[in-house]
This record gives sequence, C-alpha cells and structure tokens, in this order.
Amino acid sequence: MSSNQNLRVAVVGAGMMGADHVRRITAKISNADVVAVVEPDQVRAQAAAALAPGAVTAASFDEALAATEIDAVVIATPGFLHEPILVTALERGLTVLCEKPLTTSAEDSLRIVELEQQRADHPVIQVGFMRRFDAGYQELRALRESGANGALLALHHAHRNPTTPPNFSESMLIHDSVIHEIDIIPFLTGEAITSVEVKKPRKNSLAPADLPEPQFVLFTTESGTMAIVEINVNAQFGYQVTTDAVFESGVAYIGRDTSQTIVSAGQSSQGVTPSYKERFGAAYDEEVQRWVDAARNGGIDGPSAWDGYTASVVAEVAVRAQQSGALETVEYALTKPAFYDTVAVSSVFAEDENADAVSRSQLDAITKGLTR
Repeated sequence: MSSNQNLRVAVVGAGMMGADHVRRITAKISNADVVAVVEPDQVRAQAAAALAPGAVTAASFDEALAATEIDAVVIATPGFLHEPILVTALERGLTVLCEKPLTTSAEDSLRIVELEQQRADHPVIQVGFMRRFDAGYQELRALRESGANGALLALHHAHRNPTTPPNFSESMLIHDSVIHEIDIIPFLTGEAITSVEVKKPRKNSLAPADLPEPQFVLFTTESGTMAIVEINVNAQFGYQVTTDAVFESGVAYIGRDTSQTIVSAGQSSQGVTPSYKERFGAAYDEEVQRWVDAARNGGIDGPSAWDGYTASVVAEVAVRAQQSGALETVEYALTKPAFYDTVAVSSVFAEDENADAVSRSQLDAITKGLTR
C-alpha cells in the first residue's frame, strides 16, 4: 500500500469488543479507516458501521472482501470462529489483529503457526493480548530486566470480574479470563510456563450453582519462578486486575491505583473500574495504534501467532489441571521457530532511537515509586 494511504481495515464481529474497535479506530487511531464491518446480525452490523461513516456491512468475511478493498483485518468474533477467518486472511496476504484466543485449541493454533510460515516471509498475525501495552506491565518487565531488585521470585495476580454472563462454564475461567495471565507471565518473566496446578477454595455462594469459583491457578516457569492467579469472576464490586511482583530485594505492585483515593470523615475510599474498558482503555489504544503503524508496512508490533499458540497449549493444560486436581506438566509441540525472531514481536518497546530513553525513564519511575 502507498505510504500516504490510510490502512483499510475490516472488523469481523460487531459485538461489544468489535464495536469498541470500530469506535476506537475511527475516533482515536491515526492512519487507518474501518472500511467494512462483518457481522451476520444486521442490527448489530448497522449499529457498528454507523460509528465508521462509509463502512460497508457484510454477513461474511468473503462478502466483505468482494465488496471493498481491504488491507488488514481485526478479528473480534467468538474464539471458535477465528481459524477460518485467519486462514482466509493469510491466503489473501492481509495483516491481522486477532483478539484472544488465537484459536480454541492448541492443535488449531499450531496449524495457523505453520500456515503463516508457509504463506508469509515474516509474522503478519498479532494476537490481542493488550496487557503487554499497559504501562504498569511494561514497567514491571523493565524492572525485572534491569536487575535493580535482584531476581524475580514470584508473581501474585488477581483477576476479578463483577459477574459472569449466562452459560459461563468452568473451562471459560481459563480460556476467557486466565488466558491473559497465561500470556503476561512469560512476558514479565522472560520464561516459558512449564507446569500448572489448580486449587479450589470455598465456593462463592453468589456464583452460578454449577460454577466452582473462585479458583487459584499456580504456574511455574523454567527457572522455578511461581505465579499465583486468583480468578474470581463473581466478585460483585467491579473489575479489578492487579499484580504483585516479588523480587529478591523488593516488591512492586500495579493495578491498585486506578482512581483517586478519597480520605474523608475518618475513612479512606477508592473507586474500582466497572469493566475492562476503563481498566485497560489506554492499553487498547496503544495496542491498536502500534498495530496500525506496523500493518501499514505489512508487519506486526506485538504478540505473535507463536505467542497465541503457546498460550493455547498452557490453557489446555490448565483446564486439565482443573479436572485432575494434580500438578500438570506443560509440553510444547516444537521449539520457537526462527521465523518469529525476525521482528521484535515480543516487546512493546519500539526498536528505534528513543527506545533506550523510554526504558530508562520508565525504570526511573519504578525505582522511585513502584518498588516499596
């Protein structure tokens, strides 16, 4: 595409996430236009397309491809629909931002990894693990890489939702929620996850009768660093995602200070974000803008299909651990192909002249404020 031409984006799926991406690309993102909204439900399709004047609506991705010129695609459908759209995008030479998960099984994700290597000479699929673009997680990673507080020993993650939608199953605790921690743990530690164990404490009486939650998911990485995830999806009070990082000579916390703290009448109070949109809004904006900038040159700037595959592997093992109650070992079908080392897809820091300065300024903020 021409260097002065906006990226022509099709958004596939016009539910809450898809419509949010249409709004974001139109209102906040530079150098991109939503030219097509793909959604079989015409009411939802029209509502989303109204956010992007000039966008066509289509009931299928093939219909959209026949109707207008498309450079890139955002996939925001339910996970079980991802694979055929990914295959079509690869066959058409399009760049992709695919919401998590890459696919709903490790086997399907591996097929996508293999097909991408056959169809492209560099990664063209980015997976929507937006936490990598959150300032707090970037700072934690920079702190670990600096060695300023010694080795990273453990991570404590809390992932709390106010309620669950109808038909939310136990395995969805992993595939729809903990999948974010499954991605962010290797991002923070620099290591692959090697084992998973799931513990189930006393059940929350406010949860659906057939949903045993909260749960504690224990991950171990190659060096023995342990990450403990509290998944708690009927917490009632709002949406809260926090991480505590335990180093040899310090502890860093993120996610608690998402709004102002008010001290009045002998009490202290702080608001809690109502949903993921408020908690990670800035991260989504950063993620999509960086993807657009890279996609205009045919590439990606974020988690790759390989990251999507490894997350799928760990998620499957975690679901097995839910059922067995035992420590389950994670085994990957292959080692990371060199294909995925051709671009800096695992780092949110740009490979440019300002990257070192950004890292240094973030590290200064951490050592002065986060570590306590």
